[in-house]
Amino acid sequence: MKLALYQGPAIGGDIEAGFARLETQLSAAARAGAAMAVFPELFLPGYNRPDLHRNLAQPLGGVWSERLARLARQTGCGLTVGWAERDEDNVYNAASAFSETGELLGHYRKIQLFGPMEKASFVAGENYTVFDFQGRKTALLICYDIEFPQHSRALADEGVSLVLVPTANPQRFDHVSRVFVPSRAAEAGLTIAYANYCGSENGLAFCGQSLIAGPDAQVLASAGRGETLLVADLTPITDIAPDLLSLQREDYREGKFR
Repeated sequence: MKLALYQGPAIGGDIEAGFARLETQLSAAARAGAAMAVFPELFLPGYNRPDLHRNLAQPLGGVWSERLARLARQTGCGLTVGWAERDEDNVYNAASAFSETGELLGHYRKIQLFGPMEKASFVAGENYTVFDFQGRKTALLICYDIEFPQHSRALADEGVSLVLVPTANPQRFDHVSRVFVPSRAAEAGLTIAYANYCGSENGLAFCGQSLIAGPDAQVLASAGRGETLLVADLTPITDIAPDLLSLQREDYREGKFR
């Protein structure tokens, strides 16, 4: 199975430009043979735009959801993307995964809100989301969530092998891509796809460096600082001995670190 990550600039509240870019990049991912493309955190309407989060947030099953499902169906490529979700009076930093037929596979609300802006804009989520995607038990996390080992550990305990992570990681936090993501993958025996922004938005500069890390901590694909569509084949991960991964997960659950 091939997986794509889109790393690009934030749309800054221009929803139509955002959907146009989603269509362009999903089409490119489909041509490259990707089964799923992952986009950054709060791609709709933008990450560092607290002035827009409440005003533009949409309900699950609303206009944005319908358009995202339609794009996945039209391009024939699965889609995972972060967006601002409204549920009655609450607003969530959310992410949804759609299949290549437009089916909603999973919907997740960020648990670990980062910094004053996110805590002022959003209500924290409480539950994990796990679903089957092309024979792999798959989950969603968002940005800061992946920095906490207990989340990847809990997902591994549920049998998850692939975690899709829309993110908005700023400059000066390069260590998250360089150290934390491969570490979380190796500790819990997971493959982690981490899709970040590049450029800047409303005074906040992003560090780029999106990547896919396998359960042996090896990086299958990584981006630099600029706009990129990464495509990686996850097939080589099956070459890692299943018995070794099973022992690794068991030791991790029991707190045995070699």
